[in-house]
Amino acid sequence: MTWSIIAHDPATGAFAVAVATCNFAVGASCPFVRSGVGAVSTQSFTNRYLAPAILDALERGLAPADAIQSALAGDRGAPIRQVHVVDRHGRSAAWTGGNCVEWCGDSPEEGFSVAGNMLAGPAVVAETVAAFRAHAALPLPERLMAAMEAGETAGGDKRGRQSAAMLMTTTEDFPDLNLRVDDHREPLPELRRLLGLWREMRAPFLEEAPRKADPSGKCDIDAIEAGWIAGGVPLRFRR
Repeated sequence: MTWSIIAHDPATGAFAVAVATCNFAVGASCPFVRSGVGAVSTQSFTNRYLAPAILDALERGLAPADAIQSALAGDRGAPIRQVHVVDRHGRSAAWTGGNCVEWCGDSPEEGFSVAGNMLAGPAVVAETVAAFRAHAALPLPERLMAAMEAGETAGGDKRGRQSAAMLMTTTEDFPDLNLRVDDHREPLPELRRLLGLWREMRAPFLEEAPRKADPSGKCDIDAIEAGWIAGGVPLRFRR
């Protein structure tokens, strides 16, 4: 009832997931990322305990396929689960349970993976893979967006559309990008719109925020006010 793409960008260290489905709030259940470790999407009668278990296993040094198997070992619902993962070495692996609803399948690749179930057909996964490869020059979020749009054009979720999400982390213990379209007639176009806002209003200021390299971030009130003044914003700090 979902398809997703997960990816690792070795140039930036980013891990990201983009996902869409005909169900409510897919971003609350399926995508998981952990800086320096990996990205996971857990879907098809989603078991949210699987992704943290897989990421923990990767952090201990297990390969992606072994991490998936270790997480599924205690899950009696494994035949109806779908999960895929990419690690910091670009290795990927996927599991599509034998009882997942057709069409279902996965395509783990070097540095990324695509998987889906309850889809219009195999072209959804194939076109998502092809578009991700074809747009290698784009920044990772826009590259994921183009890939998901190609999968939608190929048919997407055969039941229709409702929600979409994109999650990305680089160096911090929290995401740099966390966009959710929980309920919308056209969730991927709306996700594209939100990504444009993030690129304009949030991405330019990530280096000014508190982070591991600078735990306080930009906090000089005179400098901050100077930026407000330059932008015509009538705000001032209390002194």
